[in-house]
Amino acid sequence: MTSNISHDHGPVYVREQGQLRCVDAQGGLLVHGQHPRYKSHRLFGKDFSVKLCMDSFPAAVRQRSDHFMFTYNTEGSLRYSVKSLFHISLLFIADNVEYIDSLVGFPEQMADKLFAAAEEKQKFTDPLTSTRALQVFSEAYGELVLKSLCLRDRCLLLSERINEIRVFHRLEGLDLNGCRLGDNHDIFRHLTSEACARLVRLFIGDNCLSDEGLQRLTAPVRVMKKGLGNLQQLDLSSNPFTEKGLGYLTCFRKLQQLNISESNVKISVSLKEFLRIKMGMVLSLTPLKVFLHSECKTVGWAEEIINQWENKASELPKKDSKPRTNALQFYGRKKIVRERMRSACDDAKCDEKIIIHCHKPDPHSISQQVGLNMDTHTRKRKLSTQHKENAQRSPTPKRQAPCCFTPEDLNLLNSY
Repeated sequence: MTSNISHDHGPVYVREQGQLRCVDAQGGLLVHGQHPRYKSHRLFGKDFSVKLCMDSFPAAVRQRSDHFMFTYNTEGSLRYSVKSLFHISLLFIADNVEYIDSLVGFPEQMADKLFAAAEEKQKFTDPLTSTRALQVFSEAYGELVLKSLCLRDRCLLLSERINEIRVFHRLEGLDLNGCRLGDNHDIFRHLTSEACARLVRLFIGDNCLSDEGLQRLTAPVRVMKKGLGNLQQLDLSSNPFTEKGLGYLTCFRKLQQLNISESNVKISVSLKEFLRIKMGMVLSLTPLKVFLHSECKTVGWAEEIINQWENKASELPKKDSKPRTNALQFYGRKKIVRERMRSACDDAKCDEKIIIHCHKPDPHSISQQVGLNMDTHTRKRKLSTQHKENAQRSPTPKRQAPCCFTPEDLNLLNSY
């Protein structure tokens, strides 16, 4: 019985005398170029092609197009590959970061990547998700998210993002210079809370702060021993407070450096005595470097987010066809640029102002020890002369001990 099925196994090669030769089905040698060309079996035909029709998929599937990576091979052809399971999981968590209960105990290296993925998804710029998303990271990683924040001359940004700024509760440095706070801004409630207990540097110059504003700022420290008790550097320059307002600052026991330039406080003998006796500070002969604008920086994972907030807040409206409106927009923008340049040049103009920088003297400095000895000597002389004058006068009744809290302090305490 014969079979009509042909078994074509393709060309067969043998090696003879060190050479590779092709033989036919009967075993005869074939000359090069005479044997039939072998055709490999194809899974698909030559005209077969693959096309990703993402638009025809349901909406839930269509959103997952970011799971593919499109690249080019060495021949220039487009190819795609699926992302790793880790990357897909990271993107999923970043998409739903506002629903995370807590990240406490999550590794910092992974959290850094998750923060970058959420930033790419614009979770921190969207007002609907920004507050909760920042709160999740800030509660777990604190100063890694934001250690120092500079909002100098950005009153609009402060007003628009005050809810997000309140989330940063591990700040060590905060610059609110020129933000037009006044005495009753909402940010004071945050500054005087436990969220800012770690604050070491606070710059609130040029904010129209009066004695009432300083009283409000220091009330939790004076009354409840809470709030800004760890302050070491305080800038109150260009504010209209008086020496009465300085009396509220005596509660800052850890204060090392103070700037009260361009205020209603003038350099006098009484001011020097108040600083030395009540606060343990002396006037600095040279401007302190810590109060320069170049020393104020935003540090942390959220540094780029602050820049995105500023860019979004400073976006200009769409161009109008009216020439007068365009001119007003141009010159208005020019005015903003001039104000920014003026704030950036504050360090250069520092020499033209009357600088009143105070600091606690270094006990190991020889020159300061000499100055202190001279001050104590002059103080002893004054005390001796005062004793002589008092001896000549009639004895006065003893004064009653002043009350610890004034009625204004009690009212402020009730407001908290």
